[in-house]
Amino acid sequence: MNRIRIPRIAGASAIALALATPVALSPMLASPARAQLFGFGGIVYDPTNHAENLLTAARSLEQINNQIQQLQNEAQMLINQARNLASLPYSALQQIQQNVQRTQQLLGQAQSIAFDVQNIDQAFQQQYGNVSLSATDQQLVADARSRWENTVGGLQDAMRVQAGVVGNIETNRTQMSELVGQSQNAAGALQATQAGNQLLALQSQQLSDLIAVMSANGRSEALIEAERATAAEQGRVQRERFLTPGSGYQPGNAQMFNGSN
Repeated sequence: MNRIRIPRIAGASAIALALATPVALSPMLASPARAQLFGFGGIVYDPTNHAENLLTAARSLEQINNQIQQLQNEAQMLINQARNLASLPYSALQQIQQNVQRTQQLLGQAQSIAFDVQNIDQAFQQQYGNVSLSATDQQLVADARSRWENTVGGLQDAMRVQAGVVGNIETNRTQMSELVGQSQNAAGALQATQAGNQLLALQSQQLSDLIAVMSANGRSEALIEAERATAAEQGRVQRERFLTPGSGYQPGNAQMFNGSN
C-alpha cells in the first residue's frame, strides 16, 4: 500500500491557518446564521471555535518566541556592557613612575650649581660677577679654579643624565610592546581606553626624559660660556692692574742657593 506523505508546514501559525481554512470554506460547517454542531458520544464539537482556539494558541506561541528572543538580546547586551566595563588587568604606571623618579634623582644630584633659581643667582653673583681690582692673585686663581670645577661638573652631570635616559629606553620598549598588545586584545572599550591612557603616560615619561637631557646639556653649555666670559673679564682686570702706574715690577731681595743675597 502506498503511503501518502503530508508536507510539513513550518510554524504554529501556518498549522492553525491550515486547519482553519477548510472550516471557513466549507458550506456544510459554517453558515451566515449559525455554526453547525456535531455530537460525538455526547460531546459537542464546534469546528469554528476549535479553529479560533488554534489561532489564539499560535499567536500566543509567537509572542512567547518574541519575548524569548528579546530576553536573549538583552542578555547579550548586558554581556557586551560588562565587557566594555571590564578593567585592564595590566598596569605600567609603577614602572613609568620609577623611570621619572630616576631621572629626577639624576637632576637633583647636580654638582655645585643645582637646578634652582635662587642657587643659580647666588652662584653667579659670587663666582661669575664682576672681578674686583683689589682681589689678590691668589683669590683670582681660586675663583678661576672654582669656575672650572663648575664647568667640569656640569659636563659630568649632563653625561650622567644622558646615560640614565638611555637606560630607560629598553624599559620603555618593553612597556610599549606590552601596552600595544593589551590594546589590540582589549575585551571592551574601557580596556582599550585604559591601554591608550597608559601609552600616553609612557609618551609623557619619554618627553620628560628628553626635557631632562636638554636641560642638562643647556646647563653645561651655559657654565662653559659663563666661565669664558668671566675669564675674559679677569684677564682684562689683570691687564689693567699690570698697566696701572705704581703697581708694576718692584725690586726686592733674592736669596741665592748658598743663602747669600
